[in-house]
Amino acid sequence: MSKSLRKQILERGDLPTHIAIIMDGNGRWAKSRNLPRFSGHIEGINSVREIVRVCGEIGVSYLTLYTFSSENWNRPQKEVSAIMKLLLSTIKKEIKNLHKNNVRLSTIGNLADLPSDSRQGMLDGIEMTKNNLGLNLNLALSYGSRQELLRAVRRIADKIQSGEMTQDQISEEIMSRELYTANVPDPDLLIRTGGEARISNFLLWQSAYTEFYMTDNFWPEFREKELLNSILEYQTRQRRFGQTGEQVSA
Repeated sequence: MSKSLRKQILERGDLPTHIAIIMDGNGRWAKSRNLPRFSGHIEGINSVREIVRVCGEIGVSYLTLYTFSSENWNRPQKEVSAIMKLLLSTIKKEIKNLHKNNVRLSTIGNLADLPSDSRQGMLDGIEMTKNNLGLNLNLALSYGSRQELLRAVRRIADKIQSGEMTQDQISEEIMSRELYTANVPDPDLLIRTGGEARISNFLLWQSAYTEFYMTDNFWPEFREKELLNSILEYQTRQRRFGQTGEQVSA
Protein backbone atom coordinates (compact mmCIF):
# COMPACT_ATOMS: atom_id res chain seq x y z
CA MET A 1 0.00 0.00 0.00
CA SER A 2 2.73 2.49 0.97
CA LYS A 3 4.70 1.67 -2.20
CA SER A 4 1.63 2.49 -4.28
CA LEU A 5 1.10 5.77 -2.41
CA ARG A 6 4.75 6.73 -2.82
CA LYS A 7 4.53 6.03 -6.55
CA GLN A 8 1.46 8.26 -6.89
CA ILE A 9 3.15 11.08 -4.98
CA LEU A 10 6.35 10.94 -6.99
CA GLU A 11 4.44 10.74 -10.30
CA ARG A 12 2.47 13.88 -9.44
CA GLY A 13 5.74 15.64 -8.69
CA ASP A 14 4.42 18.53 -6.58
CA LEU A 15 6.09 17.48 -3.34
CA PRO A 16 5.92 19.94 -0.45
CA THR A 17 9.35 21.39 0.25
CA HIS A 18 8.54 22.05 3.91
CA ILE A 19 6.11 20.07 6.07
CA ALA A 20 5.23 21.27 9.58
CA ILE A 21 3.40 19.03 12.04
CA ILE A 22 1.51 19.74 15.27
CA MET A 23 1.93 16.37 16.99
CA ASP A 24 -1.23 16.23 19.08
CA GLY A 25 -3.02 13.44 20.91
CA ASN A 26 -0.34 11.49 22.78
CA GLY A 27 -2.20 11.69 26.09
CA ARG A 28 -5.59 10.91 24.58
CA TRP A 29 -4.12 7.95 22.69
CA ALA A 30 -2.83 6.56 25.98
CA LYS A 31 -6.10 7.26 27.80
CA SER A 32 -8.09 5.42 25.12
CA ARG A 33 -5.97 2.35 25.90
CA ASN A 34 -6.14 2.74 29.69
CA LEU A 35 -2.44 3.59 29.78
CA PRO A 36 -0.70 6.40 31.67
CA ARG A 37 -0.35 9.62 29.65
CA PHE A 38 3.40 9.26 29.42
CA SER A 39 2.97 6.01 27.45
CA GLY A 40 1.57 8.16 24.67
CA HIS A 41 4.68 10.34 24.60
CA ILE A 42 6.87 7.24 24.38
CA GLU A 43 4.82 5.77 21.54
CA GLY A 44 4.84 9.16 19.84
CA ILE A 45 8.63 8.85 19.48
CA ASN A 46 8.06 5.88 17.17
CA SER A 47 5.89 8.08 14.96
CA VAL A 48 8.60 10.75 14.91
CA ARG A 49 11.19 8.19 13.89
CA GLU A 50 9.05 6.85 11.04
CA ILE A 51 7.93 10.25 9.72
CA VAL A 52 11.52 11.55 9.72
CA ARG A 53 12.64 8.45 7.82
CA VAL A 54 9.88 8.66 5.22
CA CYS A 55 10.34 12.40 4.65
CA GLY A 56 14.04 11.82 4.03
CA GLU A 57 13.37 8.93 1.66
CA ILE A 58 10.80 10.69 -0.54
CA GLY A 59 12.72 13.96 -0.78
CA VAL A 60 11.06 16.42 1.60
CA SER A 61 13.64 19.11 2.34
CA TYR A 62 12.35 20.51 5.66
CA LEU A 63 10.32 18.95 8.47
CA THR A 64 9.34 21.07 11.47
CA LEU A 65 7.85 19.27 14.46
CA TYR A 66 6.01 21.15 17.22
CA THR A 67 7.75 19.29 20.00
CA PHE A 68 7.13 21.40 23.10
CA SER A 69 5.33 24.74 23.16
CA SER A 70 5.97 27.70 25.43
CA GLU A 71 2.52 27.01 26.92
CA ASN A 72 3.39 23.37 27.65
CA TRP A 73 5.43 24.54 30.64
CA ASN A 74 2.05 25.06 32.36
CA ARG A 75 1.35 21.31 32.40
CA PRO A 76 1.79 19.33 35.64
CA GLN A 77 5.44 19.51 36.72
CA LYS A 78 5.75 15.74 36.86
CA GLU A 79 4.72 15.43 33.21
CA VAL A 80 6.98 18.28 32.10
CA SER A 81 9.96 16.74 33.89
CA ALA A 82 9.27 13.35 32.31
CA ILE A 83 9.01 14.91 28.83
CA MET A 84 12.34 16.71 29.26
CA LYS A 85 14.01 13.45 30.33
CA LEU A 86 12.44 11.68 27.35
CA LEU A 87 13.71 14.42 25.04
CA LEU A 88 17.25 13.98 26.31
CA SER A 89 17.23 10.19 26.14
CA THR A 90 15.70 10.25 22.65
CA ILE A 91 18.31 12.64 21.27
CA LYS A 92 21.12 10.55 22.74
CA LYS A 93 19.60 7.39 21.28
CA GLU A 94 18.63 8.72 17.85
CA ILE A 95 21.30 11.27 16.95
CA LYS A 96 23.81 8.79 15.52
CA ASN A 97 21.15 7.31 13.27
CA LEU A 98 20.05 10.78 12.16
CA HIS A 99 23.67 11.63 11.38
CA LYS A 100 24.13 8.37 9.48
CA ASN A 101 21.09 9.23 7.35
CA ASN A 102 22.42 12.71 6.55
CA VAL A 103 19.72 14.50 8.59
CA ARG A 104 20.57 18.01 9.78
CA LEU A 105 19.08 18.81 13.19
CA SER A 106 18.10 22.34 14.24
CA THR A 107 15.66 24.00 16.63
CA ILE A 108 13.39 27.02 16.91
CA GLY A 109 12.24 28.50 20.19
CA ASN A 110 13.97 29.45 23.41
CA LEU A 111 16.41 26.65 24.22
CA ALA A 112 17.50 28.57 27.31
CA ASP A 113 14.22 27.51 28.94
CA LEU A 114 15.20 23.82 28.81
CA PRO A 115 16.95 22.04 31.69
CA SER A 116 20.71 22.25 31.20
CA ASP A 117 21.21 18.58 30.37
CA SER A 118 18.39 18.53 27.80
CA ARG A 119 19.65 21.77 26.28
CA GLN A 120 23.22 20.48 26.04
CA GLY A 121 22.08 17.20 24.52
CA MET A 122 20.23 19.14 21.84
CA LEU A 123 23.20 21.42 21.16
CA ASP A 124 25.48 18.39 20.83
CA GLY A 125 23.12 16.89 18.26
CA ILE A 126 22.98 20.15 16.31
CA GLU A 127 26.77 20.33 16.27
CA MET A 128 27.17 16.71 15.14
CA THR A 129 24.81 17.09 12.19
CA LYS A 130 25.46 20.69 11.14
CA ASN A 131 27.18 19.77 7.86
CA ASN A 132 24.63 17.19 6.73
CA LEU A 133 22.87 17.87 3.44
CA GLY A 134 19.75 15.68 3.62
CA LEU A 135 16.47 16.35 5.42
CA ASN A 136 16.47 19.43 7.64
CA LEU A 137 14.75 18.33 10.86
CA ASN A 138 13.62 21.36 12.84
CA LEU A 139 12.31 20.83 16.38
CA ALA A 140 10.16 23.58 17.90
CA LEU A 141 11.14 23.58 21.58
CA SER A 142 9.76 26.02 24.14
CA TYR A 143 8.33 27.69 21.07
CA GLY A 144 5.44 30.11 20.77
CA SER A 145 4.75 32.10 17.64
CA ARG A 146 3.45 35.21 19.39
CA GLN A 147 6.61 35.27 21.49
CA GLU A 148 8.67 34.82 18.31
CA LEU A 149 6.93 37.80 16.69
CA LEU A 150 7.47 39.97 19.76
CA ARG A 151 11.15 39.00 19.74
CA ALA A 152 11.41 39.99 16.07
CA VAL A 153 9.72 43.35 16.66
CA ARG A 154 12.08 44.11 19.55
CA ARG A 155 15.12 43.19 17.43
CA ILE A 156 13.94 45.50 14.66
CA ALA A 157 13.24 48.28 17.17
CA ASP A 158 16.76 47.92 18.56
CA LYS A 159 18.22 48.28 15.06
CA ILE A 160 16.17 51.42 14.43
CA GLN A 161 17.21 52.88 17.77
CA SER A 162 20.88 52.19 17.06
CA GLY A 163 20.65 53.76 13.59
CA GLU A 164 21.34 50.46 11.83
CA MET A 165 18.10 50.84 9.85
CA THR A 166 15.18 53.24 9.49
CA GLN A 167 11.47 52.69 10.04
CA ASP A 168 10.86 53.07 6.30
CA GLN A 169 13.05 50.03 5.64
CA ILE A 170 10.79 47.64 7.55
CA SER A 171 9.31 45.09 5.16
CA GLU A 172 7.96 41.55 5.17
CA GLU A 173 11.42 40.35 4.16
CA ILE A 174 13.05 42.21 7.07
CA MET A 175 10.47 40.78 9.47
CA SER A 176 11.07 37.24 8.20
CA ARG A 177 14.81 37.63 8.71
CA GLU A 178 14.29 38.30 12.42
CA LEU A 179 12.23 35.15 13.05
CA TYR A 180 13.66 31.88 14.33
CA THR A 181 12.96 30.46 10.87
CA ALA A 182 15.04 33.07 9.02
CA ASN A 183 16.83 30.47 6.89
CA VAL A 184 13.86 28.12 6.43
CA PRO A 185 11.21 28.42 3.68
CA ASP A 186 7.63 28.86 4.83
CA PRO A 187 5.77 25.56 5.26
CA ASP A 188 3.83 24.31 2.24
CA LEU A 189 1.82 21.83 4.30
CA LEU A 190 0.88 21.98 7.98
CA ILE A 191 -0.52 18.79 9.49
CA ARG A 192 -2.32 18.60 12.82
CA THR A 193 -3.15 15.25 14.37
CA GLY A 194 -5.59 14.51 17.19
CA GLY A 195 -8.82 15.86 15.73
CA GLU A 196 -8.36 19.50 16.72
CA ALA A 197 -8.78 22.36 14.21
CA ARG A 198 -6.49 25.11 15.43
CA ILE A 199 -2.80 25.98 15.06
CA SER A 200 -2.09 26.69 18.74
CA ASN A 201 0.44 29.51 18.45
CA PHE A 202 2.53 27.69 15.84
CA LEU A 203 4.21 29.44 12.89
CA LEU A 204 1.58 32.19 12.67
CA TRP A 205 3.57 34.44 10.32
CA GLN A 206 5.06 31.60 8.31
CA SER A 207 1.73 29.85 7.67
CA ALA A 208 -0.01 32.75 5.92
CA TYR A 209 -0.38 30.68 2.72
CA THR A 210 0.24 27.20 4.05
CA GLU A 211 -2.15 24.37 3.20
CA PHE A 212 -3.68 22.83 6.35
CA TYR A 213 -4.46 19.14 6.82
CA MET A 214 -6.31 18.10 9.98
CA THR A 215 -6.71 14.43 10.91
CA ASP A 216 -8.51 12.61 13.71
CA ASN A 217 -5.57 10.21 14.09
CA PHE A 218 -3.72 10.70 17.35
CA TRP A 219 0.00 11.32 16.86
CA PRO A 220 1.07 7.80 17.97
CA GLU A 221 -1.18 6.46 15.17
CA PHE A 222 0.26 8.75 12.50
CA ARG A 223 2.73 6.76 10.44
CA GLU A 224 3.86 6.44 6.82
CA LYS A 225 0.42 5.75 5.30
CA GLU A 226 -1.14 8.74 7.06
CA LEU A 227 1.72 11.03 6.01
CA LEU A 228 1.52 9.94 2.38
CA ASN A 229 -2.25 10.44 2.35
CA SER A 230 -1.80 13.98 3.66
CA ILE A 231 0.70 14.71 0.88
CA LEU A 232 -1.67 13.27 -1.73
CA GLU A 233 -4.41 15.57 -0.43
CA TYR A 234 -2.00 18.51 -0.62
CA GLN A 235 -1.22 17.65 -4.23
CA THR A 236 -4.90 17.95 -5.19
CA ARG A 237 -5.08 21.56 -4.04
CA GLN A 238 -4.51 24.63 -6.18
CA ARG A 239 -2.30 27.14 -4.39
CA ARG A 240 -3.36 30.57 -5.64
CA PHE A 241 -1.58 33.01 -3.29
CA GLY A 242 -4.30 35.63 -3.85
CA GLN A 243 -4.61 35.08 -7.61
CA THR A 244 -7.55 33.53 -9.43
CA GLY A 245 -7.59 29.90 -10.43
CA GLU A 246 -7.42 30.95 -14.07
CA GLN A 247 -4.27 32.99 -13.46
CA VAL A 248 -2.54 30.08 -11.74
CA SER A 249 -3.54 27.63 -14.46
CA ALA A 250 -2.42 29.87 -17.31
